[in-house]
Amino acid sequence: MRYGVMRAVGAGAVVLGASGLLGGCGVVSAGPDPVCTDTKEAFRQYMTQVRKAPAADPARWRQETEKLAGRLDELAGEAGDGDLEKALKTEADRLRAAAAAVGGGDVTQFNTVMTETPARIGEACG
Repeated sequence: MRYGVMRAVGAGAVVLGASGLLGGCGVVSAGPDPVCTDTKEAFRQYMTQVRKAPAADPARWRQETEKLAGRLDELAGEAGDGDLEKALKTEADRLRAAAAAVGGGDVTQFNTVMTETPARIGEACG
């Protein structure tokens, strides 16, 4: 039953996450900083991988979300701006926490993070 709920809610999570990312992509790419461009690409790659993952496979969702968090940490290390570095590290931490919840079948936190992350990073890139 738990994975049945994950399947139904998971499809919604992809849609919400995709709309949040697509809505934030313009904001993320607004900065001339190459880190902002690379961040936008990391989100695109993530969405490609998540769309391939079955909603009933929370372990794969967790893995892909943790990979994105790791990439944001790498990009934070490359950022020449303190605000951008902080934003990327903060969002990486939020993604890791959401990944843990998704791995257990709960997408509530994931939905929130995926809706808010692009705007938060975009603000730092702006």
